Amino acid sequence: MKILGIDYGRSKMGLALADGSLAEPLKVIRYKNMKELVRRIEIEIEKNGVEKIVVGISEGEMGEESKKFAEKIGAVTFDETLSTQEAQILSREAGIHQKKRHEMEDAYAAAIMLQNYLDSN
Repeated sequence: MKILGIDYGRSKMGLALADGSLAEPLKVIRYKNMKELVRRIEIEIEKNGVEKIVVGISEGEMGEESKKFAEKIGAVTFDETLSTQEAQILSREAGIHQKKRHEMEDAYAAAIMLQNYLDSN
């Protein structure tokens, strides 16, 4: 089953994809409005044959926004606490250059969240 993981953000989203038991960073989508974002996610779902979507949720106001977004696109939610910090540490340890780390940070965080989701099930 192909699963799309999403690291929710107000102006950009990190996407990760799992086909089996391993999650990999896919891309970062920058957007200006929710309609554009939903359309672009629908394109990724169709292009990649996604069967399930998991949106990472954190605490506080962003967590509430993430939950509402997940409901809007029919996704399940999973705790993403500290996934961005973990992504930063792991990408530094892997020797990924700073520019690439910055560009793909949200996709790496989505991959970590999605991998944690896969490992928990």
